[in-house]
Amino acid sequence: MGLLGDLVRIVSDLVAGGRRQSDTPAPEAGQEVRRRPTPKARSAPSPSTVAERSRPAREQTRSSRADGEVSPGESGPDATREVDPGDVGPVRMSYSPQSDGAPDPGEIVWTWVPFEENDGRGKDRPVLVVAVESAGTYLAVQLTSKEHDGEGDFVAVGAGGWDSQHRPSWVNLDRVIRVHEGGMRRESAALPREPFEQVTARLRQRYGWR
Repeated sequence: MGLLGDLVRIVSDLVAGGRRQSDTPAPEAGQEVRRRPTPKARSAPSPSTVAERSRPAREQTRSSRADGEVSPGESGPDATREVDPGDVGPVRMSYSPQSDGAPDPGEIVWTWVPFEENDGRGKDRPVLVVAVESAGTYLAVQLTSKEHDGEGDFVAVGAGGWDSQHRPSWVNLDRVIRVHEGGMRRESAALPREPFEQVTARLRQRYGWR
């Protein structure tokens, strides 16, 4: 009976194992057996990618310009530059706007203006021409539409065609820009005489210009 009992147990185990295997359906003929892909390890970003993401958005925009276009006044002998007002020689500040393609005193023109950081970056923007230098270059002050009422370094000049939204503007007396005729992109508008003379009077008082 011992041998017969062992045989019965072996047969029972074989039947039970066959049933467990049959619980998983076998693939039909011609059906592809799909295997779960092994997850791929994510690689760390390269140092150059991290540096690119950490750069200021303004610098990324400046460096991503791929068409090679250079704005008038951005570089070369006609580049627009900020100057020390104390080093300016004799100037002519008479109100004389003329639509002749030159940046005359009293006109608002567009040119490349460097950022205050003076790190090679800048923006094409309007400036008010206030004087002509003996060398034939022009001095201008930067315009802004950001409100600066009551601030000593700014003079309100009203609204005009230089701003597409006709917002009131202020000139920044603290930033004097030297403009070349070849560095001007276009004439925008002539400022009325009264606000122009208010600006030049403040410049004379502030820097001793004659």
